[in-house]
Amino acid sequence: MKEYDLQKLINNPKILDEKIKELMEKKLLFKQGIDKEEAKGHLLKAEHNLRFIVAALKEGFYDWALTGCYYSCYHAALALILTKGYTSKNHLATLCIIIKEFYKKGLTKQDIELFSSFLDYEDILFYIETKNKREDATYSTKTLFDKKYVEKLRIKSAMFVNKIKNILEEKEL
Repeated sequence: MKEYDLQKLINNPKILDEKIKELMEKKLLFKQGIDKEEAKGHLLKAEHNLRFIVAALKEGFYDWALTGCYYSCYHAALALILTKGYTSKNHLATLCIIIKEFYKKGLTKQDIELFSSFLDYEDILFYIETKNKREDATYSTKTLFDKKYVEKLRIKSAMFVNKIKNILEEKEL
């Protein structure tokens, strides 16, 4: 996703709502009851992927480590949107709900009181960065990636997952 497209989603609630409606019509985004156990399962999967990243880095599989970074963040994001009664089958659908429900511009007074920390623009950009790097690592023929860059992405992924875990702990999930 280009930063320009992200800006349109963040800055124009009408465009965001239209995109969410479209994703629901395409059956890529669904409303459902809040499922605490499923949310916990996604967090466990995120933590599992974080452990995998460390192992992949040790063995020199930097492309797989990048893929693990994305999936650790994606599973944490899926856990987060479940707290608002959504599930998705698509990165864009997940991103749209994160923007709608958790990006600081859209938080209500009650949400602000409930969350001591929430996702900001940098968190959203990082989530998109992991997706783009995962696509490069998964679909390109490139196998050499900079170890320092991948390690930096691993640390950011762990911070992203921990931020979401903190949000969910405050919601008592």
